[in-house]
Amino acid sequence: MIGGLIIVFLLGVVNFALHSAVLRSGHELLAQMPGFVRSLGGRLTLIAEFLVLLAALLLVANGWGGLVWVYAGYSGLNVVSAWLLLTGRI
Repeated sequence: MIGGLIIVFLLGVVNFALHSAVLRSGHELLAQMPGFVRSLGGRLTLIAEFLVLLAALLLVANGWGGLVWVYAGYSGLNVVSAWLLLTGRI
């Protein structure tokens, strides 16, 4: 269980770093976010990212070890989407 928590936590750090990089990139897709999200400088999306991480950590800590794989898949999708946005492929 401790190993799963460590993995989810480290993946969460990666997700936050990628999320922040995308927000700072000024990509044109960010302009399509709703106004209330943009007015907070994207902090609302970082709060949502934190809540996903918190839920994953709590579930893994309470015996849902398989959720580590689900969160790893979620993180993989985040890596691919950030790579697409930050390299200008989208």
